[in-house]
Amino acid sequence: MAQWIEKLKSRWNLKSTGQVVLVLIVFACTGTTVLLLKRPLFAYWFPDGEKPLWASITYFILILPVYNVFLLFYGFVFGQFRFFWEFEKRFFTRMFRRK
Repeated sequence: MAQWIEKLKSRWNLKSTGQVVLVLIVFACTGTTVLLLKRPLFAYWFPDGEKPLWASITYFILILPVYNVFLLFYGFVFGQFRFFWEFEKRFFTRMFRRK
């Protein structure tokens, strides 16, 4: 078995190699979906092809919550919702923790 899969299984506290593969598929689907949504949205909002700086800034601000919603959605579809729900809680706890 690949050593990196075992490391991920241990780090994420997963029970099987299959579960690691499902988690990686969820990450891949989420990233691909977000990537594929960007171009048509920008083409719709800016048909001349030139996007202003504020549009890119707004995109990068909004991408975080959109990515997380898709992550939970695909986690649900692939039967890994509980893992991703806990993953999201840890992520936002670290992100907004006061020092």
